[in-house]
Amino acid sequence: MNRDEAIERVEEILASVEGDTMPVPVRELWVYGDAALGLDPIDRLDVYVTKDILLGGDADREAEFRKSHGVEGVGKTVRAEWADEYPDLIRANDSGHAAPEKCLAAHLLPEGEPIHLEVCNSSFEDNVTQRLRGAMAREAYEQILDPRGVCLWAEGQRSDEALRKLREGELVFPTLPDALEMLGMDEGDTEEAAEAVESYRKRQEGATVRGDVV
Repeated sequence: MNRDEAIERVEEILASVEGDTMPVPVRELWVYGDAALGLDPIDRLDVYVTKDILLGGDADREAEFRKSHGVEGVGKTVRAEWADEYPDLIRANDSGHAAPEKCLAAHLLPEGEPIHLEVCNSSFEDNVTQRLRGAMAREAYEQILDPRGVCLWAEGQRSDEALRKLREGELVFPTLPDALEMLGMDEGDTEEAAEAVESYRKRQEGATVRGDVV
């Protein structure tokens, strides 16, 4: 998509997070990768959401949605009030339990567009570090999370200045190999890791989502 389209999608996602009931509480929203770098066109729009994990639950509502939709966990892993409002957006994992990351993707992402959503209970910066450590230990570099991101929403507050800089392409970041080296990766591995990240991204099609728990 061209840059104007990508930023329009970002603003639509922000508006949904601000104004809609979400399947789970959202604490942070970041944009990273191509859009943060000011590229035009953008191969994929990468969005990161930090969510809270719901605690407790409503057994009666769980039973109600199990009976009506054949899905476990509504009212426990995703909000029942969200499911009441958006029953067509309920998504489950392979075991039949409501999946917060899939529900968020169904709510926030237009189908078929090249947008990737990362969902985690940990902040973007913490997850970047955790993912890098894991990728280095396993030499699974395609699992690295590009650290070059901009926070647009945190704890209920939108950053209009960050959004303006994103829209106008004013943000300045190092190359991915340099960014990885700053985070502690050996210089000799950074080029290989960056190529693996880019290769993985190019193999993705349409709207995609990944959920993490750290």
